[in-house]
Amino acid sequence: MILAMARKLKKGYFVKGKFVAEGSELDLEFKRELKGTDEQSRTDLKRESTELQKLGEDLLTLRTDLLARLTLPEKLVDAVADARRITHFEGRRRQMQYIGKLMRQLEPDRLTHIRVALQEQHTPTAQETLRLHQAEHWRDCLIADDDAIGHWIALDPSTDAQQLRALVRQARKDHKPEKPGLAQRHGRAYRDIFTLVHEQLAQPQTTRTAELTPIATDTPHDLIQGP
Repeated sequence: MILAMARKLKKGYFVKGKFVAEGSELDLEFKRELKGTDEQSRTDLKRESTELQKLGEDLLTLRTDLLARLTLPEKLVDAVADARRITHFEGRRRQMQYIGKLMRQLEPDRLTHIRVALQEQHTPTAQETLRLHQAEHWRDCLIADDDAIGHWIALDPSTDAQQLRALVRQARKDHKPEKPGLAQRHGRAYRDIFTLVHEQLAQPQTTRTAELTPIATDTPHDLIQGP
């Protein structure tokens, strides 16, 4: 009997960083207080529960390396892995409810670490921001100057030169003088050039056989040194 009671007390939740075992005197006290709480307090509790449920859903999108760094309880890690595999709507809904329950058992500092990891994942690194700027400059230079195409191909011979030249020709055809008061509209080729260049810049530097140096163009900026 004593052993059975001890096992029951292992289940519980955290309130302001303090563990409250289900069935304990403190748990019963909180439940008595909850019955006497006003509508505003119940609303706050419901809002907190909803936020934790949403945080649990966001946890499914977290990169593997960031998830491992959090050192979360094994039950929660397994639950997240299972949820990622479930495709059935009802099964996934029940699994997310279970994850929400596990999230409510986490200490406040663990919840903070999860939020920080999610923010880190969605915040571009300095290297990625630089790469985006490089891709923008290359796109503009490639469209503005034929010499830039040869320079880019020398930088990375793996580029499909025929495809790149076709995209540049189409982007030039799509370009139309801006009308006063209207923003410049660009066609698909303009966007495809950016995507092609950005993906190539993300490749390991060992794939490149030439140093990138500034060349004269009609664009307002020189090319940036490749990473």
